[in-house]
Amino acid sequence: MTTPNANLQNSAPLPAERPTPLPRLLLSALLAAVLFMLVCGLAYPLLTTVVAGAAFPNQAGGSLVTRNGQVVGSAVLGQNFTAPRYLHGRPSMTSKTDGSGPEPYNAENSGASNWGPTNAKLQGAVQGRIAAFRQENGLGADVPVPIDAVTASASGLDPDVTLATALLQVNRIAQARGMQPAGVEKVIRAHLKGRDLGLLGEPRVNVLAVNLSLDGQ
Repeated sequence: MTTPNANLQNSAPLPAERPTPLPRLLLSALLAAVLFMLVCGLAYPLLTTVVAGAAFPNQAGGSLVTRNGQVVGSAVLGQNFTAPRYLHGRPSMTSKTDGSGPEPYNAENSGASNWGPTNAKLQGAVQGRIAAFRQENGLGADVPVPIDAVTASASGLDPDVTLATALLQVNRIAQARGMQPAGVEKVIRAHLKGRDLGLLGEPRVNVLAVNLSLDGQ
């Protein structure tokens, strides 16, 4: 009868494991890179584009707004309305694409000022916007100005303003258009959107939609 130790002593040694050749490793890595590039960089984007175009054609196309067959803007991108007869949007800190100067609502160069809350430039800009907003809308010094009327969004392309900001512009718009303030307010409220999920954000209106409706009066 043989003992376990004897069996171990008489057994042949296991062959040493040969390392994988470097060219084979490189080939495997290359094939994996190509596979993931095709799946993540081509197949997945194509699939999501096709599905989005079929399920949400308007949103996938940029939520474009047309008037008399002509594209006049997008429902999700703000525009720089400055004439007294129009509802004005939020301030925008976007600049020209080449960086040579400011260009509000430049959709090719979205961005914010990157000024922190303690930055003197931000504080000065906000105070200046408050004074300008009160002056152009004929508001007294005791009238609170909503924060969205004097601060830019992170993108600089926000298409909406709060209902409070819109209503403070009613008298100026009515005077410029020769309308009754009640008529302007009615148009604004017709485009009112509530808080998201009933909780998030503030009641707001789309600036472009309101201005197109005002032009149609």
